[in-house]
Amino acid sequence: MIERALAILDRFVAAVLVAAMTLVLPVSLLLFLQWPLRDLVQAYSREANDIAQLLFALYVAAAISYASRRGVHLAADVVAHRYRAATRTRLARVASLCVLAPWSLFILYTSGPMVVQSLRQLEAFPETFNPGYFVVKVALWLLALLVLLQALLDAWRSPRSERP
Repeated sequence: MIERALAILDRFVAAVLVAAMTLVLPVSLLLFLQWPLRDLVQAYSREANDIAQLLFALYVAAAISYASRRGVHLAADVVAHRYRAATRTRLARVASLCVLAPWSLFILYTSGPMVVQSLRQLEAFPETFNPGYFVVKVALWLLALLVLLQALLDAWRSPRSERP
């Protein structure tokens, strides 16, 4: 029963991460278009920048969990690389529960009032007053939630190398 729930959660997290990784293309395009829009068209460069910021915030929120999921994030393993694989796996599971899960819960809790207020107001960008700045703050929640879910998956599932 728990394995089935973890498998469903794993597929959900994977789908969210794959969807978020596709944001790199529109972010790149919008950042590229800022200069021609400003210099040639002389309009819409700020809007392109604002939309790129929104998409970039969502992209980065997912990219951190994606890197952790793939085991390609920066890791302090100067000493740990000498440990047996089973010991490293146990350390990763303990760290997931004792470091990543509490950190993400702390971020979700402490940022709650700020994110909720921003959502209620549908906060706009401070410089341009374009709508959508609240998405940047929601991305903080997305980041913390994905880290929490991945930490739980890492703590209770088989190691990454055994995943399909």
